[in-house]
Amino acid sequence: MINEIKKDTQDRMEKSLDALKSHISKIRTGRAQPSLLDGIQVEYYGSATPLRQVANVVAEDARTLAVNVFDRSLISAVEKAILTSDLGLNPSSAGATIRVPLPPLTEERRRDLIKIVKGEGEQGKIAIRNVRRDANDQIKALLKDKEISEDEERKAQDEIQKITDSYIKKVDEVLAAKEKELLDF
Repeated sequence: MINEIKKDTQDRMEKSLDALKSHISKIRTGRAQPSLLDGIQVEYYGSATPLRQVANVVAEDARTLAVNVFDRSLISAVEKAILTSDLGLNPSSAGATIRVPLPPLTEERRRDLIKIVKGEGEQGKIAIRNVRRDANDQIKALLKDKEISEDEERKAQDEIQKITDSYIKKVDEVLAAKEKELLDF
């Protein structure tokens, strides 16, 4: 039973770490990456639709994204969605293609992005700690139901804490790598 709790805890912590990596990968570093526009929703026949479902996004060069809209009637809606996103981008359309130039990052903007990354990291750590709390609650429930002894409970909680510490360390490593990436470009 304790092994199942530990396995579930590791799986959930791994998912939290993956979610953090996904969130901070969207924070741009100056290079044009198609994934930068993944979170944008376009108004398409009355419903919000992910940009990837109505257009093809490619990196034209290091500083420019090209968005090829499948339905020409959607060009203005896609342009508006990119413009109103909180990414600070100014798209310009040329026929069926929308070009999105990425402005160079200023030192101030880099610092702001680092603050955002650190905030995301803190959210990741909170998620991992919540998983630890859930696991410890399950272990306490086993003790209360007299399925395990107090020694087994203490040992299991120590093991859960070691797993938690390792994932917190992984979060710190991911944050350090992203911070270096933001400062180096």
